[in-house]
Amino acid sequence: MTNFDPHVKLTRDNLRELPPLCADGAWGTEMIKLGARPGEICDLWNIQAPEKVFAVASNYVAAGAQVILTNTFNSNRIALEKHGMADRAGELSRAGAAISKRAAAGKAYVFASIGPCGKMVMMGEIDAAEVTAAAAEQAVALVEGGVDAIVIETQTDLMEAEAALKGCLDAVNVPVGVSFSFDSGPNNEYTMMGVSVAQVYDMAKANGASFVGANCGVGIESFAPIVRSFSACGADLPLWVKGNAGKPTLGENGSLCYSAPPELYAGVVKELLDAGAKFIGGCCGSGPEHIRAIAEQMRRLLS
Repeated sequence: MTNFDPHVKLTRDNLRELPPLCADGAWGTEMIKLGARPGEICDLWNIQAPEKVFAVASNYVAAGAQVILTNTFNSNRIALEKHGMADRAGELSRAGAAISKRAAAGKAYVFASIGPCGKMVMMGEIDAAEVTAAAAEQAVALVEGGVDAIVIETQTDLMEAEAALKGCLDAVNVPVGVSFSFDSGPNNEYTMMGVSVAQVYDMAKANGASFVGANCGVGIESFAPIVRSFSACGADLPLWVKGNAGKPTLGENGSLCYSAPPELYAGVVKELLDAGAKFIGGCCGSGPEHIRAIAEQMRRLLS
């Protein structure tokens, strides 16, 4: 697949053949712009306000994103349990997947978002088998909703991510990747739980992940060293990169404010590509204008 064609079905064998692609930006901060309250479980919008979820997804497609996520970061029975909604994991996951698939409209791939479950396996707060089962349940619903691949993202606990990866890979037959949040150490090459880039890469490769990478944690301007560290581990797994819009500050209402301009994202694209990034997008604070800047720069550099 030297050319981008989202009508070609992704498999665990052909994903590595994709050309570098532009991924979407943040979902949470975009939903806050649409009226979400800080801390609200916006996955419920998949049922209660699907038109708002569709707007976020379709705005990213219009901006040039070739990969968009789903509004299912918290649609996992363990994460939903504390809100009394564990039994809605499948419903919310299917609905979120279907909304993004409709918004993609044949112009982008849909990678389903699975976030942390909210309990640490490595701290003994939950058994790995429970994480595996919950991830499998969510993965089945996401594929039923039409997603092309799955990304287990914003991870910090190696044991949780491994358990979730195993659950997804056993339950469905689509590519599954893992993305960790690195924000500790001299070059931000460790998660807050002390997990290194090398540990993440080795775990992902050993367990059959189709791609690996980093999201959130730090601003996009700090991601090139992280990507180079991943590349130094080997060339077997395509690299996924989604950085925040700079370092946040605290707003008047207690919310986090991100101020990095689209130009900053455009300015780091070449370095990220040279470092080995295959998917480049934004995380917290980034919006369609940031993704448009990435997409335009990638077109210029790769044409």
